[in-house]
Amino acid sequence: MMSQTAADMTEPTRRTLLTSSLGIAGGLGIAGAVLAGSPANAEVSRPAGSQRGARPTGHITTADGTHIFYKDWGQGQPVLFSHGWPLTADAWDSQMQFLGMRGYRVIAHDRRSHGRSDQTWDGNDMDHYADDLAAVIEALDLRNLVLVGHSTGGGEVAHYIGRHGTGRIAKVVLLGAVPPLMLKTAANPEGLPMSVFDGIRKNTFENRSQFFKDLTTPFYGFNRPGATVNEGLRDSFWLQGMMGGLKGQYDCIKQFSEVDYTPDLQRIDRPTLVVHGDADQIVPIGASALKTAEIVKGATLKVYPGAPHGLAQTMTDRFNEDLLAFIKA
Repeated sequence: MMSQTAADMTEPTRRTLLTSSLGIAGGLGIAGAVLAGSPANAEVSRPAGSQRGARPTGHITTADGTHIFYKDWGQGQPVLFSHGWPLTADAWDSQMQFLGMRGYRVIAHDRRSHGRSDQTWDGNDMDHYADDLAAVIEALDLRNLVLVGHSTGGGEVAHYIGRHGTGRIAKVVLLGAVPPLMLKTAANPEGLPMSVFDGIRKNTFENRSQFFKDLTTPFYGFNRPGATVNEGLRDSFWLQGMMGGLKGQYDCIKQFSEVDYTPDLQRIDRPTLVVHGDADQIVPIGASALKTAEIVKGATLKVYPGAPHGLAQTMTDRFNEDLLAFIKA
């Protein structure tokens, strides 16, 4: 990188450098159009002279010109992670390093309008998210792939399969995931009322910085009796959230709350692990994992007693071992 001249740098490289320069002072990060063109038109940009695994980051340019940031570490069977709202690929660092050190190729991307990806005004909807994921998968030519999605990322993984099938997929992991439907309806009484999501919209719009700080408390279960508050984890959540764009994060709320992923779940025909904490205060287990495990044929359900929504960070060792065992099985 140091030997490159300014003229040699690609635009995504400049974007990465600029993001890195502004990241310390930078700010933080879920509704309905269809992506123009095919993900097959996506382009991948890495620093000059790089090879697969030689450079850990890059950008995918989607068919509509959006730059999607990704991290690509290690060698071996690929495992791709999709993050929750309003976070970034960095939320998966512990899982990526754990698997990378055990012989897997690990990839994670920042959803559009989140993290280091472009902040788009339009296209912040699940159709675009799924097609962006397809663009990453196809541009990096990932096959025999394990897809792992947390929260909103679980909806993204399911919708990717609903739109693009499982031809490249070996296994699926849904962690604290929003499918099949978060919103309370007559047919889904276990869901949350619209007033909850309207409140999230209001707080995100009016003062997302404070709201993201406050959200960490139920997200990680720090309000539970006997819980030890991890201030560093709270800071990391806030920083990741503030890296994203307000418009995209605001739009995304509709995608994790009002989209019914039942048809997508019905298309999953690969071994699937569903993991959820029974003390999840963000995505109620009764409206999500318990139903998903019934819809996805042959799914394996693992319920973590007393675990919060962010259990990948609060129960890292246990989840990592369960994830590894499922991939190896």
